[in-house]
Amino acid sequence: MSEIKDKSIELFLNELASRSATPGGGSVAALMGAQSAALTSMVCNLTIGKPKYIEVDTQMQALLAKSEALRTSLTEMIKADVDVFDRLMLAYGLPKETDEEKAARSKQIQVVLKAATLVPLACAKACAEAIELSQEAAEKGSVHVISDAGAGAMSAYAGLKSAALNVYINTASLKDRAFADAQLIELESILSDAELKVDNIYQVVKNKL
Repeated sequence: MSEIKDKSIELFLNELASRSATPGGGSVAALMGAQSAALTSMVCNLTIGKPKYIEVDTQMQALLAKSEALRTSLTEMIKADVDVFDRLMLAYGLPKETDEEKAARSKQIQVVLKAATLVPLACAKACAEAIELSQEAAEKGSVHVISDAGAGAMSAYAGLKSAALNVYINTASLKDRAFADAQLIELESILSDAELKVDNIYQVVKNKL
């Protein structure tokens, strides 16, 4: 079976719309983050080497390296979300006829729920980074593709908020409340100023149009 990242957009969307639970919102969150990083890369590629932007050429090359590395990471997270969800479904499907089986099943569910919390949390972090990179693209990139930098920020923000929802739903089922609360505190820190940043990027882009 081919990986999601190797499939056509049409096939991915067909699978997304199907009765299968995967791919789902977590994969889409990672995809939106990857799209954001790709848009930042595009802005960089269409700015680098242009005489008008020679003063920021080195900075844009550095930004390109960051956005491409981030795009790779987020693309890998598309599959990571599917994998951890499949593990969770297997855990829920474990036998529960005896007390021993019930205890083993419950323990395994809790183990996988922690992983299912950390995967979207990592995606949220990456999407927050994508917002930061799109801001630099909007501030320094060619005005001819400035709207694409703005689209990148919007895509990353959607990915961030979507990933956050997956963190919330999984932490709600965790019995280890200390672990759950620690992840939620980290998530809230990531989310704290994201909306303001994105609004500022939007205005920067709009003012340059």
